[in-house]
Amino acid sequence: MPSVIFPGPEGRLEGRFQPASRPRAPVAMILHPHPQAGGTMNDRITMQLYKTFVARGFATLRFNFRGVGRSQGSFDNGIGELSDAAAALDWVQSIHPEASTTWIAGYSFGALIGMQLLMRRPEIRGFISVNPPANMYDFSFLAPCPASGIIVQGAADTVVTPNSVQKLVDKLRTQKHITIHHDEIPRANHFFENELDDMMLSVDKYLDFRLSPECTIR
Repeated sequence: MPSVIFPGPEGRLEGRFQPASRPRAPVAMILHPHPQAGGTMNDRITMQLYKTFVARGFATLRFNFRGVGRSQGSFDNGIGELSDAAAALDWVQSIHPEASTTWIAGYSFGALIGMQLLMRRPEIRGFISVNPPANMYDFSFLAPCPASGIIVQGAADTVVTPNSVQKLVDKLRTQKHITIHHDEIPRANHFFENELDDMMLSVDKYLDFRLSPECTIR
């Protein structure tokens, strides 16, 4: 997982990037949890999401938002972090301009930023949102949500309440032309301390489904 530095809106951004091994491979970008709660690109859930896309042959990037690790700048309440994510995706796409598809995955705060990025970037065809903080932020910007994806939630999460995520899922499912999958992981808290394998099983099953040539979701 080569270390990379690339330009962001407030200076350099630090990341880890695995180039694709074949032409026209898809691109994936993984977004980490809240910087002010200790979130970094080396968070264990962020790492597992990164590894599963790498194993599937994606050109895969994870990076530190501004002010985290060696990334320059300072925390900007999600506004600057969305700009960071857009700049990071530009950088990956400059290396793989022929990419067939683009995916975004995020955990907690990273899921919020990822779903905001969906609204800006029509080339994103799939998303994975783990514990999106629907009780802390207004997700009404998903109007309409432009891509299909999966929302994975810990059933015993006391940080992001499962009920708030269920309401978000219900709202998104009223839309036409997209399909929203939703998995609640029994006993799992916000950090999937003992259920990380169960969470990743859910993610991997969904990716197997979406990446199958027979899948009707495009």
